[in-house]
Amino acid sequence: MSAALEFSAEAADVDDSRDAKAWLKIINAYRQPNLKRSTFELGVTCLAFVLLWVASWALLHYGYWAGLLLTIPAAAFLLRLFIIQHDCGHGAFFARRRFDDWTGRILGVFTLTPYDYWRRAHAEHHASAGNLDERGIGDITTLTVAEYKALSARGRLLYRLYRHPLVLFGIGPAWVFLLKQRLPFGMMRSGALPWISTMATNVGMVVLAAILIWAVGLGPFLAVHLPIVLMAGAAGIWLFYVQHQFEDTHWSNPPAWQFQHAALHGASHYDLPWGLRWLTGYIGVHHVHHLSSKVPYYRLPEVLRDHPELRGISRITLRESFACVKLVLWDEKLGRLVSFREANRKPVAV
Repeated sequence: MSAALEFSAEAADVDDSRDAKAWLKIINAYRQPNLKRSTFELGVTCLAFVLLWVASWALLHYGYWAGLLLTIPAAAFLLRLFIIQHDCGHGAFFARRRFDDWTGRILGVFTLTPYDYWRRAHAEHHASAGNLDERGIGDITTLTVAEYKALSARGRLLYRLYRHPLVLFGIGPAWVFLLKQRLPFGMMRSGALPWISTMATNVGMVVLAAILIWAVGLGPFLAVHLPIVLMAGAAGIWLFYVQHQFEDTHWSNPPAWQFQHAALHGASHYDLPWGLRWLTGYIGVHHVHHLSSKVPYYRLPEVLRDHPELRGISRITLRESFACVKLVLWDEKLGRLVSFREANRKPVAV
């Protein structure tokens, strides 16, 4: 690259950074939640989840597949409960730390996610998203092309298995929500809070499961609750994946890495159809969320309505998102994610 081109690229980066900082000030105006709206969102989501769970159990009397059918919308509302828990973790749902924390802790029993443990890991994800030097906490493991090619044959095979869709979205949800989150992995030596959070959630889960098993029986409980948890987990991991693993996402090393720019360009605007946008708590407006995480999820559409310029930044549609599955390595030379096939055709970035 010539010196002139290098200067132009640096100037563009500076302009982008300045734009991102300006957007941060604009978006921060939407941080104040509406307490009545927050209460309504929590109530309608809890009620819908409980009613669908009970209806799924009732339909089991007419056959397993009849009951299984309603577990799909039930899983969608369990995912929505997780989105509310997620907003509580950012202090965005009620904007009152005690209310947010206890709401998040109670919801964690239903979502199988220890609130305080998850909140700490997720905060690290937000602080370091797109930073190549800070990978590994609260994100999908992503190697650069050079790192992948430096692995042994066994290491490459393991990485390929990890990034396979059946593992990420099939085995992954069971591992994360049923096993991994039962102990504070990654925070074993981070003090008492991750342990207290995880163990308290485990106890709450056991008590809730015991009550439901006593009420409906072990077989019906597993037939209803297990599919709901696994489908909600798979959908949650898919959303998290698409929100950061798209072709033109942003990764860089400090000092080139800047929080505002990485937030706006390293997270996608997953432009879903209206019904799916509502069911997923508008979390697809992820670039805005990363730029200002204290904006309540139900106000994210307001931001796009008032500032339509943001709609086109990092936008991907539902149809386009399925192609993201093949993007598995960061090509530092091209500045984008590539597939294994593309990486094998290109020289190692220097």
